[in-house]
Amino acid sequence: MSRRKDPFDAPSRVSPSTPGGEVGGLSVFGRPLEPCSERPKTGFFRDGCCNTSPDDRGAHVVCAQMTAEFLAFSRERGNDLSTPAPPFGFPGLRPGDRWCLCAERWREALDAGCAPPIFLASTHERALDYVSFDVLRRYALDLN
Repeated sequence: MSRRKDPFDAPSRVSPSTPGGEVGGLSVFGRPLEPCSERPKTGFFRDGCCNTSPDDRGAHVVCAQMTAEFLAFSRERGNDLSTPAPPFGFPGLRPGDRWCLCAERWREALDAGCAPPIFLASTHERALDYVSFDVLRRYALDLN
């Protein structure tokens, strides 16, 4: 499968979904990225989508539905996603919330047996740099 020009290649500090920004990102299906969550507002750019840019060193590209098991796993790894952080506008996540996860953290959870389910249409194609489509598909909630 040939890869399209990655929106990553063009330097930009604005969200691809904002006026004046680049063309929006593509999902792992090669189609325009669908929103992941507006409540809570997610994404590296807090635009509701798992858009990315060269500034997104964590690659927040996997749209996942939080589970209690994953939230505990993430907290144990030093990234407490459950506790609100009002100064940063972060409400804290609960099981059932959708959130754009770092691709490496999702893969780490996969290896530990606690990867949360995902939404492929809302997962940026850059996730394929970390995990194969076949593996992602096994965790997809939006295929049926």
